[in-house]
Amino acid sequence: MTSSPDDQGRSESARGVTHDLASRIASAKRERDREDNRSARDASPEMSGMARGMRIGTEFIAAVLVGAGLGYLIDLGLGTSPWGLLILLLMGFAAGILNVIRVVAEMNAASPAPKGADHGPEVEDEERSEN
Repeated sequence: MTSSPDDQGRSESARGVTHDLASRIASAKRERDREDNRSARDASPEMSGMARGMRIGTEFIAAVLVGAGLGYLIDLGLGTSPWGLLILLLMGFAAGILNVIRVVAEMNAASPAPKGADHGPEVEDEERSEN
């Protein structure tokens, strides 16, 4: 067997340690890749809490800003300052609230309650309390 110039000064135990280290590094890389794939797979179907909050906040602020912008433009065009801005700002606020309710309802429907969660009183419990 031919030995490379790097191996000439090494003993058998040094080569074994190097091989062991290389195998541990390779197994750590495989484990890290598996963890990366697992976390990407777990994160894709559902949004994180921060993403949900950003979406809800963006929906609300966008509706308010659009209402205020349209009201301002109407006031400029018709000279009805400040009534167009005030009325459409309030309408934008109401639209923002409705958007938030719609988004939260969609998110709740998409992710079922965890096992063992309290869903409120059963129908039989309500009937017993009425009698």
